[in-house]
Amino acid sequence: MSDNEKIRIFTGAVAIITGGASGIGRAFGEALSARGCEVILADLQMDLAEEVAEKIRASGGKATAAELDVVNYVAVKNLVQQTFERCGRLDYMFNNAGIVIFGEPGDFEISDWDKSIDINFRGVVHGVHAAYEIMHKQGFGHIVNTASLAGLLPWPMQIPYTATKHAVVGLTNTLRAEISGEGIRASVLCPGAIQTPILEDGGRYGRWIRSYPKEKLDAFMASARPLPVDIFANVALKQISRNKAMIIIPFRWKILWWMSRLSPGLGIIFSKLMFKGMRWKLGHQ
Repeated sequence: MSDNEKIRIFTGAVAIITGGASGIGRAFGEALSARGCEVILADLQMDLAEEVAEKIRASGGKATAAELDVVNYVAVKNLVQQTFERCGRLDYMFNNAGIVIFGEPGDFEISDWDKSIDINFRGVVHGVHAAYEIMHKQGFGHIVNTASLAGLLPWPMQIPYTATKHAVVGLTNTLRAEISGEGIRASVLCPGAIQTPILEDGGRYGRWIRSYPKEKLDAFMASARPLPVDIFANVALKQISRNKAMIIIPFRWKILWWMSRLSPGLGIIFSKLMFKGMRWKLGHQ
């Protein structure tokens, strides 16, 4: 098999990263380019995506910014097809774009559910569907979907997010089982607390529904001991290169996952306690 007929890790590879302008997406773009991969940073925040791409190019890497709304399947398909036609290959599809809308069960409007499902799940479906078509034809590729630890546990204060991330985990695991015989890989990322805008305020398009004092929000987020995003990206890429199915980072969060797998009821009890603790820390009235 020639080099043009197999996945490249990572030198000479081509990767599309949705949500590539900030947070985990940006960190992946910078880390992949440093390893010799050409990256396409796809995001609604075009100015910021271009700023990141220019920084990568200035350091000697290959990067392109692309304006993309992952909710629009035609736009996703066109970007994937255009990238393949221009580069002659697509090694990686990082379906990473996502939002968090924080709140309690009674806080959410149906529009919050619709927005969360459209971006966090439908956006991943669009990326998977478009990338698989190309990867099936070329006979290789790696689809990497960003879920969350909230995709493995009953995580409180963000029910729509938790529901969509569970869906992403299920999609990815089933996809991996069914396409492995085609030479195509699929991995799901389940980050714990990572220092990104999505942790701070739900990301550019997410939000906290209730209003809490900034000092309480900052203290609450700091108590989770979030991992710097560049460290996360580098550790994750090592596991992606080894074709790991499920990637949970930081490692300490695996304890919660193991606990919930051993006893789903215990996981629900933990979620109840966490919910009460979060309300107390945030000064809920």
